[in-house]
Amino acid sequence: MTYNTVIFDLGGVLIDWNPEYLYREMFTEEVEMKQFLEEVCHGAWNKEQDRGRPFAEAVEERTAAYPQYVAEIQAYHHRWEEMLGGAIEENVAVLEDLRKKSDISLYAITNWSAETFPIAQRDYSFLQYFEDTIVSGELKIVKPDARIYQTLLDRQPTIVPEQAIFIDDVAENIAGAEALGIKGIHLTPDTNLREELKKLGVL
Repeated sequence: MTYNTVIFDLGGVLIDWNPEYLYREMFTEEVEMKQFLEEVCHGAWNKEQDRGRPFAEAVEERTAAYPQYVAEIQAYHHRWEEMLGGAIEENVAVLEDLRKKSDISLYAITNWSAETFPIAQRDYSFLQYFEDTIVSGELKIVKPDARIYQTLLDRQPTIVPEQAIFIDDVAENIAGAEALGIKGIHLTPDTNLREELKKLGVL
């Protein structure tokens, strides 16, 4: 199979994002920080912002339930930028090389709040390399829902699923893309993205 399209996830693939970067500054005890991120501002709660829920609504709901953590919960929104750890340079270098290839089209599909995505766009110029970016918070649909991948296919009718590669660090998101015929690369700490793309003949 000849591949001519590469679709990137962003967080965990090109951009290092981790709430612990912020909360290590706010909590003195590691155990309490971990408990806060598991029980108060946990992944499922954050995913609703990725699905389009306004941060103001999310923060109000959590502070009512956990008034002892008002400052910490509010920081999840107002100090969100401090959760960014920078670009994942080895993967951005791969993106840069793909960008130089005239026979490869680049797209992105990301689970990301529509409110905070403009911050990333401001801070990371390589986000401008994509011909189209699907942001879950704008669409109000999150991966691995098939509709988020289908939206890209509908908006970009030149994409042939069987000639496209999707890169994500979450296995269920890869499965969602593969269900539509797109080739998946599940990025783990042991994955060398450049080598995987070489095996597929893209680099």
